[in-house]
Amino acid sequence: MPVSWFLLSLALGRSPVVVSLEKLMEPQDTARCSLGLSCHLWDGDVLCLPGSIESAPGPVLVPTRLQTELVLRCPQETDCALCVRVVVQLSVHGHWEEPEEAGKSDSELQESRNASLQAQVVLSFQAYPIARCALLEVQVPADLVQPGHSVGSAVFDCFKAGLGAEVQIWSYTKPRYQKELNLTQQLPALPWLNVSADGDNVLLILDVSEEQDFGLLVYLDRVQGLKHLWYKNLTGPQNITLNHTDLVPCLCIQVWALEPDDAERTSFCPFRKDPRAHRNLWHIARLRVLSPGRWQLDAPCSLLAKVALCWQAPDQSPCQPLVPPMLQENVTVNEPQEFLSVKDHPNLCVQESEQSALRIRVKVKSHAMVSTWEKVQLQECLWADSLGPFKDDMLLVEMKSGLNNTSVCALEPSGCTPLPSMASTRAARLGEQLLQDFRSHQCMQLWNESDLGSLWACPMDKYIHKRWVLVWLACLLLAAALFFFLLLKKDRRKVAPGARRALLLHSADGAGYERLVGALASALSQMPLSVAVDLWSRREVSAHGALAWFHQQRRRTLQEDGVVILLFSPAAVEQCQQWLQLQTVGFGPHDALAAWLSCVLPDFLQGRVTGRYVGVYFDGLLHPDSVPALFRVAPLFSLPSQLPAFLDALQRGRSRSPGRPADRVERVAQALLSALDNCTSSSEAPGYCEEWDLGPGPERE
Repeated sequence: MPVSWFLLSLALGRSPVVVSLEKLMEPQDTARCSLGLSCHLWDGDVLCLPGSIESAPGPVLVPTRLQTELVLRCPQETDCALCVRVVVQLSVHGHWEEPEEAGKSDSELQESRNASLQAQVVLSFQAYPIARCALLEVQVPADLVQPGHSVGSAVFDCFKAGLGAEVQIWSYTKPRYQKELNLTQQLPALPWLNVSADGDNVLLILDVSEEQDFGLLVYLDRVQGLKHLWYKNLTGPQNITLNHTDLVPCLCIQVWALEPDDAERTSFCPFRKDPRAHRNLWHIARLRVLSPGRWQLDAPCSLLAKVALCWQAPDQSPCQPLVPPMLQENVTVNEPQEFLSVKDHPNLCVQESEQSALRIRVKVKSHAMVSTWEKVQLQECLWADSLGPFKDDMLLVEMKSGLNNTSVCALEPSGCTPLPSMASTRAARLGEQLLQDFRSHQCMQLWNESDLGSLWACPMDKYIHKRWVLVWLACLLLAAALFFFLLLKKDRRKVAPGARRALLLHSADGAGYERLVGALASALSQMPLSVAVDLWSRREVSAHGALAWFHQQRRRTLQEDGVVILLFSPAAVEQCQQWLQLQTVGFGPHDALAAWLSCVLPDFLQGRVTGRYVGVYFDGLLHPDSVPALFRVAPLFSLPSQLPAFLDALQRGRSRSPGRPADRVERVAQALLSALDNCTSSSEAPGYCEEWDLGPGPERE
């Protein structure tokens, strides 16, 4: 059932424009007047008998102007009919009689002048086959009565009409003191377009007569210019289906009659305020690092967003925005951007934040206050690839509040700690040493603005006391021994010295398929591999978000010369195809798959694949030609049939696990065959496997 309506509203005239029509929920006709006037609408219609013109006995109300507006009368939410609203401007006609002409005393004349004016205003409406007359009683207080001046307007809702009809409207008073006021309008005969949501689909319903041919163009209205998506010629009523993932705010529709050739085109963009369209736009948007310090936000539509630098600590805590002292900047999509006067540092990252305004009414003086909230959507570290991993530096923020007044604080996850401070944070304990380094210029200045402040990166390595090294080493060895003991006791994976790090990426295809993924991860853990998979780190993924977790794991894996394993399933291939084919229009609802695709896709597009990525799929669940060609540039293996070659690719240049290679392959193959047999034999559709106990992963939560 449709849940929202956006309707084609055509202004009466030669240049139609499209807006969202006002809905009237009252089933009956209504009338209202402007401030100071009072109105009353007679029940039912009256006879349309204007009568002859009479002389005004003094000041009287007369209609002086007619205006119309298209609205919708909707007795129910999805049952609406087109209706014409009529606005009548009223003025005072005539003048007061002089005492000697009226034959009245001064007191009688003054009393009549202090009385209010009343009038019966008739609205006559004809639009074949409809003919109606409505009567409004209007009263004007004496203090508004000024001969020759307008006193306000009366609004009538409304006369039902149809698209393409010729509308004739007359207005006069009873009795009539002047010639009837009339207005004739031709409603345009363009199609009535409804946009309704039904489940996962969006329906464009074109109410076009069977004798008329229309052109329909769907395009993106971008700042850089229009981008046509598709065009069709239509005849008669049409229903066109769009996937809800195709919606973006700048998606627009243009409709026009094919004959005559010079017919005017009507365009409208019904999704500019649709929450689904804005969510899809952020799913599509990608933040790319073009070169060290330069970046670009790619998106099909303009984004209401701000960009700012942030400081990423090595402990992978949330990136701390550097505002203030730095200022946020508006985002211009699809254009290279950079922060001027900022020196290189691997911990400096750029954040894209979605902005939204919240209007709050305040009772004091009836003012309205606008408050804004921000949500970080995208993040990329500008110099991480060129300068290496994050450094254990402390960022000092110098704020200037006057000519000679400065304050210094250290940026930490809990906030900016003033120096010196009595707090119990790391920066507070080293406050005096940090201030000494700052004053002696032993810290590196990253940014400086004479009116706002500056940023300084201070190395923390020298503050690690050597006498604590052995204690920490002993504690770490004890913790490692305890950890390995628990792993052996619970039959979890063993990570051999020098193990290569591997990140396993997959699609979320149900609990059964997740157990098949867990079986692969557990089997690979028996090799000298340190396997990371989101199934074993659900708490971290929930705390930091899928995008941040995959970004962190990919960066760590590649920085440690590890390998990223892309596990393709039918659902994963389908979502990848949608990404590659429709990335300018929409993306699927699987947030995890969208997150890791946005992390790895830049490497494939820029040719940074060799030695870093491998692809796999399970025998019988997928054909290798189904994998998108873009991802087939990486080695692709079928498991378990190509298991030996796959394991050799993972162990590139690394030490082998104990035992013969044939025994190692046999152990992994047996684990996969058992899990795969359960999946394929107990379900009709691949990816939906019955439950079996594969044992917990080493980090499963």
